[in-house]
Amino acid sequence: MATVSDAIVQRLGEWGVDRIFGYSGDGINAFVEAIAATDGLDFIQARHEEAAAFMAVGHSKYSGRIGVMTSTQGPGAIHLLNGLYDAKLDGVPVVAIIGQQDRSTLGSAYMQEVNLERLFADVASEYLQTVQTPEQVPLVIDRAFRAALATRSPAVVILPHDVQKAEAPELPHEHGIVHSAVGYSAPRVVPHVDDLARAVEVLTASERPLLFVGRGARGAQDEVVAMAAALGAGIVTSLLGKPYVDERLPFAAGTMGHLGTTASARLLAECDGLLIVGCDDPWTEFYPAPGQAAAVQIDIDGRVIGNRYPVSVGLIGDAAETLAALFARLPEIDADADAGPSSWRATVEREVAAWHDVARTRAATPADPVNPEAAIAALDPHLTPDALLALDVGSVVYWYARQLHLPRGVEAHVSGRLASMGCGVPYGLAAKLAEPSRPVIVLAGDGGMQMLGNSELVTLARMWPRWADPRFVVCVLDNGHLAEVSWEQREMESAPRYPASQDLPAFPFAGYAESLGLRGVRIDDPTALDGAWRDALAADRPTVLQMVTDRNVPLLPPFPQGEQKLDPMHAGLAREGDSGAAAARLLDEYASHERR
Repeated sequence: MATVSDAIVQRLGEWGVDRIFGYSGDGINAFVEAIAATDGLDFIQARHEEAAAFMAVGHSKYSGRIGVMTSTQGPGAIHLLNGLYDAKLDGVPVVAIIGQQDRSTLGSAYMQEVNLERLFADVASEYLQTVQTPEQVPLVIDRAFRAALATRSPAVVILPHDVQKAEAPELPHEHGIVHSAVGYSAPRVVPHVDDLARAVEVLTASERPLLFVGRGARGAQDEVVAMAAALGAGIVTSLLGKPYVDERLPFAAGTMGHLGTTASARLLAECDGLLIVGCDDPWTEFYPAPGQAAAVQIDIDGRVIGNRYPVSVGLIGDAAETLAALFARLPEIDADADAGPSSWRATVEREVAAWHDVARTRAATPADPVNPEAAIAALDPHLTPDALLALDVGSVVYWYARQLHLPRGVEAHVSGRLASMGCGVPYGLAAKLAEPSRPVIVLAGDGGMQMLGNSELVTLARMWPRWADPRFVVCVLDNGHLAEVSWEQREMESAPRYPASQDLPAFPFAGYAESLGLRGVRIDDPTALDGAWRDALAADRPTVLQMVTDRNVPLLPPFPQGEQKLDPMHAGLAREGDSGAAAARLLDEYASHERR
């Protein structure tokens, strides 16, 4: 007898699903049994449902296909929430299939009974449905997938245990029965011609134009560069947009925001024209002042137009097609003349070159024992276009944003808007499963690793012997401290570091890796960084690089905004007494790099 669970597994295959991330439990036993009986659908067991949810989100981010997760009811379902919110806030399509107790027990305070519809009402606001009868299954699965893809958000399907086990019926053609079909094709979205014309007027009137590029430009990399060249503009990116602009270009100023570059901050403070492409970055204090720049914004989602900055023209459309349409309408440029206002382009390139000098100087700044900026900068020459980067959340993201120049083709992802620690290793595993022939590099801190990453090294140890290509490197910046939290306390509260809150227990990351059959290397000598990266990327098994880094290296925002943060930072450090002296000295040194 074919069951409802069998029918669901078959439907998942018709939607192109080849793996599902989760953790088993009695609430989904029948569903897992159906997965086990099917060829072509892999069950990827994480050590925790939260990690499974991150893996599903990572699968969607790296592969461009929908990620699917599953868990049992009660605690298992609750553990999925963090990953589902990661998907919601970063606009990523995922589907969660979640078990529930038998329908006859609901409302009786039964074992592990949780009101799942209420629990997931916010995170799955675009589609949330409990399957009440076997006849609903095709409709619910199809609508979940279409809703997730159309809205780039999570969809949740709740499956009571008795429904999972029921016989899969043949659907009659009668009242009360809804037939459905598999399939979704993304629409072609382009702006109105009149809006394009108005946008060209705004952009060509600017004397100091700047492009602000986000993740929405993933498929428009050539068009972004062509537009910047035609306008004589500089380019800054959001954190999520960083992989889609070649920062080796002389007019690419790097990432904006609190963790961004000085070049981006200075150019945003000086521009009089802003073209925002596929970006909804929340760091509004780093945007131009309201009224300073005439802005045009391109986004596929009309809800974000004007969301962060007052725009003169909003263009709802695909980034590549919209940029191409704008480019075709630009006035012809004299081939013998400089592209755009030469004085502004010279300013852009001067700021970019100055920032590169600052970044090199900071990476070379002595620290005790290893400067974390140097640890990440040492990876730069070893990055190849086929690399996949997974970032955990913490101070490591600052050094990624400021020190790495990603070759075109590199994909790099992080829990962006939610900024949840613990995502790094799960993302990396999902990346490797999606692209098994490509090297994966996870950049993490000791906080994220202790929170979730260490347990998923167990998953890595279980998986890698089956891989034809074992290149998988986990770099752990180990400073025994929640550095970002301490610097935020100093900056925002003028408060000293609170050891009970921020200090972390020592953990032998390299030795732990070795105990799992992985390769582990502990680095506390900056001269060993280059060789450590080279050997790790050529190793015959995954490698954990435990970089013993200096917690005192400051997380100073770029100037001019960062200059306002010096006094509260120093006030907090002064309250730390002698223990804050080294950080205060480095803070002054970093500030001197910003002043010109």
